[in-house]
Amino acid sequence: MNAPESRDDVLAVLAEVIASRRASSPDQSYVARLLHKGTDAILKKVGEEATELVMAAKDGEADQIIYETADLWFHTLVLLEQFGLKPQQVLAELARREGVSGLAEFAARSAPPPSP
Repeated sequence: MNAPESRDDVLAVLAEVIASRRASSPDQSYVARLLHKGTDAILKKVGEEATELVMAAKDGEADQIIYETADLWFHTLVLLEQFGLKPQQVLAELARREGVSGLAEFAARSAPPPSP
């Protein structure tokens, strides 16, 4: 894997590696094994990693928080691959939200749809 040029590239490169592992043997690739097991197995792993991150944050140790965040992000990328999605789509959504108040964003999602 070449050194990515920007932070966005790290996710894109890793997503490409994950996508390439789909065709690998589940006996020889952790990612292939996880993708082969399906959505429920991936969701379970994402949940486990999220819990480990929460526990690390409760302990307040920066190195562990970083380590567990990396694990969660990695498994989230596997989840995106499972659904044919790319990290750039998530980054685009975050960019769309830039400058929008979190309270306004929440209110917009909670509001009933407009009448026809």
